[in-house]
Amino acid sequence: MTGQFITFEGIEGSGKSTQIRILADYLKLRGHEVVTTREPGGTPIGEKIRRVLLNTEFKNMTPVTELLLYAAARCQHVQEVIAPAKETGKIILCDRYSDATTAYQGAARHIDAKFLKAVHQLATGNLKPDLTILLDCPVEMGLQRVQEREPEIPGLANLDRFEQEKIDFHERVRQGYLKIAKTEPQRVKVIDALAEVHAIHEKIAEEVMRIL
Repeated sequence: MTGQFITFEGIEGSGKSTQIRILADYLKLRGHEVVTTREPGGTPIGEKIRRVLLNTEFKNMTPVTELLLYAAARCQHVQEVIAPAKETGKIILCDRYSDATTAYQGAARHIDAKFLKAVHQLATGNLKPDLTILLDCPVEMGLQRVQEREPEIPGLANLDRFEQEKIDFHERVRQGYLKIAKTEPQRVKVIDALAEVHAIHEKIAEEVMRIL
């Protein structure tokens, strides 16, 4: 039995982590085996790479260095976690995957699309999600949510390297995501991330149950 690989995408503060937790509980109650994971990360190697990618000390990291670090983490993630779980019939819920690289390093960092595609294929063995949930909200709202996560820590001290980017960077990311959704409407389902949390979950559950 082949499992289902479901990814969650969106700009900073779009609510992916919350919705993954709710969906995981929903599916487990219905008897499904669920694996929740994230990118960058998901493996010991990937988590080490994550610390480098999000570290605010590395503001001079080049876009290509950034891309290749993501690819290295993803390659390990696919081989160690995602592919084995899918082969054994589990449902994988992943916070970000290759669409994030297309949006962040492609649309926002302006890396060539053909080069991106070649790196994607090398890192993933061309493993694609069965369904992608794109939680969409205005950039200003997403960044406000990020700032409010730990209000006791003022200013930028609480923000990672990407969260500290300027608003036009995040707008390019959002438009990159929406372009992917327009190109692949069968796989990528856009859901309004400004709705009430339970209403968002109901729409996600509807899309997920359609493929199960």
